Amino acid sequence: MLKRNSAVKAKTNGKGGWTGRLYKGLMKESTAGIVFCLPFLLGFLFFILIPLLLSFYYSLCKYNIVGQSRFIGIDNYINIFSDAKFWKSLGVTGFYAVISVPLRVVFALLVALLLVRDTKVTPIYRAMYYLPSLLGSSVAVAILWKQMFGYDGLINAIFGFRIAWLGETRTAIWVLILLSVWQFGSSMLIFVSSLKQIPASLYEAARVDGANSLQNFFRITLPLLSPTIFFNLVMQSINGLMVFASGQIITAGKPLDSTLFYALYMYNQTFSYNNAGYGSALGWVLIVIVALYTAILFWTKKFWVYEGGL
Repeated sequence: MLKRNSAVKAKTNGKGGWTGRLYKGLMKESTAGIVFCLPFLLGFLFFILIPLLLSFYYSLCKYNIVGQSRFIGIDNYINIFSDAKFWKSLGVTGFYAVISVPLRVVFALLVALLLVRDTKVTPIYRAMYYLPSLLGSSVAVAILWKQMFGYDGLINAIFGFRIAWLGETRTAIWVLILLSVWQFGSSMLIFVSSLKQIPASLYEAARVDGANSLQNFFRITLPLLSPTIFFNLVMQSINGLMVFASGQIITAGKPLDSTLFYALYMYNQTFSYNNAGYGSALGWVLIVIVALYTAILFWTKKFWVYEGGL
């Protein structure tokens, strides 16, 4: 009997036993997981973490990219707050974000309400409305947008205007805001998905109680959509504060710095003026600004976002 128990124990716990096979299986699964995660981990390490740490170091240095860096402490950060163009770019970016983000979210919601009904052509319309989000930040579309709003462009030709849209300080920023609002497709698809999660029974019960469409929207749809509105608002606000491509390609910050976005000014300091240390400091200030703005949005969440569930 003792020999039999020893044999069973050896069979179950040995290299060929079920515990051994389980161990080997777990090792294979962990190895496979590491292999599949390795591209992301390497990308995060070499393209995000290391550049982030280097930029913080260079923000404490006088550095022009091609030469040797010289440590100067927090002088770059001190100089930022006495830089008139820093405040100018911050004001332009803030104005752009405050105007474009709510318009973009509202327009996305209105279109989502129109496309939430399932018909045979609805997927085609959704794809058509989402297309600007795929193409809107591309160089080709930015160049096309610039041509459309040029003095001899399509907009003036259609409406018979003679306005230099991109040459006037009063209108140039609005051209870029209009481009941002036109890129509402991603937010629209998120709204469509959330609208489909609202139970139809709620609307049926409200209809029995005599509620009209407007009351349904403000008493049912809007409260249940508030978490999605909050998500879109946060994401689009971050994108609005970090806007760069449209300002660089369409206006290059002109005229008279009226479209000088913060990220564009940071780019100019780094690559145009060969002041990478100062540009790195501007980047870290932007990180702090975005973090504070996001924290404020999360603080306001308790006052208007419904989280009670369906």
